[in-house]
Amino acid sequence: MNRCLTFILLPAALFAAPAFAQDQAAAPAGPAPDVSGDSITIGVGGVYMPDYEGSNDYRLSPAPGVLASVHGFNFTLAGDRASLDIIPDRSKSGWDFQAGPVAGIDFNRSTLSQIEDLRVHRLGKRDSSLEVGGFVGIGKTGIFTSPYDKLSFSVSYRKGISGANRAGILSPTLTYFTPVSRKAAIGVLASAERAERGYAEVYYDVDAAQSLRSGLPVFHTRGGWKNYAVGLLGTRAITGDLLHGFKLVGVVSYTHLLNDFADSPIVSIAGSKSQWLGILGVAYTF
Repeated sequence: MNRCLTFILLPAALFAAPAFAQDQAAAPAGPAPDVSGDSITIGVGGVYMPDYEGSNDYRLSPAPGVLASVHGFNFTLAGDRASLDIIPDRSKSGWDFQAGPVAGIDFNRSTLSQIEDLRVHRLGKRDSSLEVGGFVGIGKTGIFTSPYDKLSFSVSYRKGISGANRAGILSPTLTYFTPVSRKAAIGVLASAERAERGYAEVYYDVDAAQSLRSGLPVFHTRGGWKNYAVGLLGTRAITGDLLHGFKLVGVVSYTHLLNDFADSPIVSIAGSKSQWLGILGVAYTF
């Protein structure tokens, strides 16, 4: 799946809105529900995403997800990414300190049948990569609109340990969520990614042999800031409220590739530095 904020945030954001609801003491109207116990959210979404990171062709793909909060510890599985917050949320001040491991699988250009552009297809496939790392962050409830909104900032680092990519990516992320009723919540998010040279070489370089096969010019990519992205997400309860029952979740994001990543011929000639992603899913919280 795409590794722009499209995937750092978006598959995760599919369940971030329900997660936010579980973190709150109450929605703004009506009697406060009891959220002191454990909860689990399970869902699936359809993701409209680029064929590869930097493509201007799009495809539809499924994205499963699970969010579990047990004794204050939070586990998230979103598409091909999993994380565990090992600092329990027990503070009554509204502050939430976050830290823990992250792991995922990068499928970028690992299935040639999913790449429509023949020039990029002829560059060859990339083996899927296992990435592991960690994150730290901080959040605060009760910031702007009500006692129940939440602003969070985190920084993650993940490094490929098998497959095509053995390099690392650093990503700062800022998110803000607020309930608008007991049945609905909205959020905005922003992120960026800084990729090491090894990542740039695997996914954005074109060597002489690849140039002959594809017709794309030879290109050597340096590491550095790869993209920035912004997104909007929302959730609406179908049954029950934000804390219990079925809900719809929707996400739209825009990612803009930067520097050599945007100048690579797989982007500047065969693709686009502007990347869009949309998610529509259904989830159930119990």
